[in-house]
Amino acid sequence: MSININEIKNFISNNQEEYIKLQSILTSEVALAPEHGGDGELKKCIKLTNFLKEHGFSNLERIDIPDGRVSSKIRPNLIVTIEGEEDDYSIWIISHMDIVPDGNLELWDSDPFQVIQKDGKLFGRGVEDNQQGILSSFATAWAYISLGIKPKHTLKLLFVSDEENGSEKGMIWLLNNTDIFKKEDLILIPDGGDSLGETISIAEKSIIWLEFNVFGKQGHASIPHVGINACFAASHLIIRLNQELCSHFNKENELFSPKFSTFEPTMRKNNVEGINIISGKDTFYFDCRILPEYSPNDVLDLVNEICNSFEEEFSVKVTYDIKMLVESPSTDKNSLIVKLLSQSLKEVHGIDSKLIGMSGGTVASDFRKRGFNPVVWATVDATAHSPNEYCVINNIVKDAQTIAVLISK
Repeated sequence: MSININEIKNFISNNQEEYIKLQSILTSEVALAPEHGGDGELKKCIKLTNFLKEHGFSNLERIDIPDGRVSSKIRPNLIVTIEGEEDDYSIWIISHMDIVPDGNLELWDSDPFQVIQKDGKLFGRGVEDNQQGILSSFATAWAYISLGIKPKHTLKLLFVSDEENGSEKGMIWLLNNTDIFKKEDLILIPDGGDSLGETISIAEKSIIWLEFNVFGKQGHASIPHVGINACFAASHLIIRLNQELCSHFNKENELFSPKFSTFEPTMRKNNVEGINIISGKDTFYFDCRILPEYSPNDVLDLVNEICNSFEEEFSVKVTYDIKMLVESPSTDKNSLIVKLLSQSLKEVHGIDSKLIGMSGGTVASDFRKRGFNPVVWATVDATAHSPNEYCVINNIVKDAQTIAVLISK
C-alpha cells in the first residue's frame, strides 16, 4: 500500500482535541518517583493504556520492573507496536511517564495537575517533560492506524518509568535485561529541543549528582566559639567547590549551550530547628554537567582534594556520596537516524537542522554507552521543571507530522 503522507499530515492536524484530552488525563495522574514521595507511574500507565485501546491500538505489551518502594511493587514500561511493511529495523519513539515535583505552588498561576488551555498552550506539570513526547508519538501512530496505512518500517512507541531519577527502574533495566532492541533500530527521543524544532542533539554532557555532608559541633548561637558551625563551613565549601571546579575544567565546546562544564549547588537539607542553634551537620547537593572532553573520575579526584584540604582548614569532617553518575559517548553525526530526521524536517517544515549537544540528561546516554546512535529532538520552549510549565499545541502537531514523514522513508 502506498503511503499518502498528506492524508496522514492532515489527520494529525485535524484531531487536536484528542491530544488535549490525553494531555489532561496524563497530567491528572501524579507520576512521581518514591524519591520524591510519590507512588510511581502505574496509575498513569493504566490510563494511557486504556486511552490507546479506545483509539484502536491493539499491539501493547507492558514490562513491569520490581520496586518494593511503591504500593504496586512495580514500575511499568509500555511498548506499542505498529507493524510496518518492512521489518529490517524498527523505529523507536521513546518518552517517559514520570514527572518532577510541582515545586513552590505560590509560583504557579493554576493547579499544576489540572491542564489549563490558554493562548494555544497547555499548562501543567509534565505537559512538556515529557508528555508532549507521548502526545506527538501517539498522534503519529494513531494517524496510521485510523487511516489503515502501514508505515514503511515497524514503529514502536515506548513509554518508560523512572527517567527523572536515573532510569534504574526503566530504560537501564530494559537494556540490561531484555533483547527488545536491535543494533539496526533507529531511536528518536522527543525529550529536548528548541522552540523552532531545528536542533538535533547527538551528545550529552556527563552528569554527576553529589551529596555533601559537613560535620561540625552543634551549639548555642550566642557562644559560637564553643561549637563548630557546620552551616558556616558548608557555605564556604559550596563556594570553593564551584570556583575550583569551574576554574580547572574550563574547556569550551561549541556543540553545547552553555558551551562549558557547570558545577551548581542545588538542594540543601534543613539542618537545625531554631534560629539560635549552630548546626552540627549541614547537607547540600551539587549538580555537575561535564563536557565529554573530561572524565567524571577526574572531577571526583579534584573533589577529593578540595574536601581533604577543607577539613583541615575549618576543623570539620566532610563526606560525600555519588547519587548519580552518567557518562555518554556521542551519536555518529552520519548515522541513518540523523540523516532521516534532517530530511524530514526539511521536507515537512523547510527547516535546516543543526546538530548540538545537550546539557540535560536523557535516556539517550544509556543507549550510546551500548553502541546505539539515538537522537534527541522536539519542538519545545524549554519550560521543563519550571513553574507554569507548558507545551504549545501546534508543536505537538508539527512534531507528529515530522515523525510521520520519517517513518514513511
